[in-house]
Amino acid sequence: MRSRGSGTRLAAAGGTSSSGSAFMSRISALLLAMFATMATIYVASRLWQDAENRLHLIEEFERRNSQVKSAISVDDTLKIISCGEQRKKLAAVEMDLAAARQAGFVSKHSVKKEDDRSKKKLLAVIGIITTFGRKKNRDAIRKAWMPTGAALKKLEDEKGIVVRFVIGRSSNGGDSLDREIDRENVQTNDFIVLDGQVEAIEEAPKKTKLFFINAVEHWNAEFYVRVNDDVFVNIDALGATLSTHLDKPQVYIGCMKSGKVFSEPNHKWYEPDWWKFGDGKSYFRHASGKIYAISQALAQFISINRSILRTFAHDDVSTGSWFIGLDAKHIDEGKFCCSSWSTGALCAAV
Repeated sequence: MRSRGSGTRLAAAGGTSSSGSAFMSRISALLLAMFATMATIYVASRLWQDAENRLHLIEEFERRNSQVKSAISVDDTLKIISCGEQRKKLAAVEMDLAAARQAGFVSKHSVKKEDDRSKKKLLAVIGIITTFGRKKNRDAIRKAWMPTGAALKKLEDEKGIVVRFVIGRSSNGGDSLDREIDRENVQTNDFIVLDGQVEAIEEAPKKTKLFFINAVEHWNAEFYVRVNDDVFVNIDALGATLSTHLDKPQVYIGCMKSGKVFSEPNHKWYEPDWWKFGDGKSYFRHASGKIYAISQALAQFISINRSILRTFAHDDVSTGSWFIGLDAKHIDEGKFCCSSWSTGALCAAV
């Protein structure tokens, strides 16, 4: 009896223990499920927050990038406006310059030089184009028609005529050729030495241009005359002839001619730009290079436009080309044709 009762109690106790284990297992499973759910929710929320942060960062980047683009656009707009204003100012300056040219081609540089000029306006500045190795020609001119020493100054004071030899510098700057000219000039004081000009045959047109620039910026004269150093000039006759043209503000005076344009490279008078003169191959009308004169207005025009005035192979052709498009009066003066010396002649070539 006792044994049976004990067994029954043990069996009941065993059933109770089994039920408790199952209950605990369900509780554990539920807690694990709750924990897993909470972890899932936590991870999901963090991922969502990170996604929102990334989205915010992208939007902020785009916003700032848009602001940068907008700032560049505004800056570009300001630059465009500034350029437009500068163009307007430049156009106004060009109009003023054009008006100044029409009124006499007055340059600011020339105005600054005014104090250095003679208060009394000269009649003419004569530039005798010379070169190295031509001292005999220069001495012959000094003896024949160009005063020296005090007489040279007297010619300027009494007749308003300045006479100077015009020469450039050696390509080997400071060599014996330059020193020889410097010594001669110390003795005679009758040179215009163009320090920025190389003395060479092919540079003759540029040398002539620089002479006019130098002369008009240093002397206030009615006319500027270019002469070769193998020409003898009657200064009184030249002065009288020039005086008859004082009423013409823009005048180009000389022995007007034309001539054939040579396209053969081995020819003495070869013109590299021969094709620009048309099928007829003939130069336009221009003054002979022996001697010619231009008024102050034309000399100032050369000075102002020095950087854009091109030159051809020959200096006389180059000078004539500068005045083709201008309202300049070309005067074909027979007295400037230096073929022979005769009574009343203005010049003679030797």
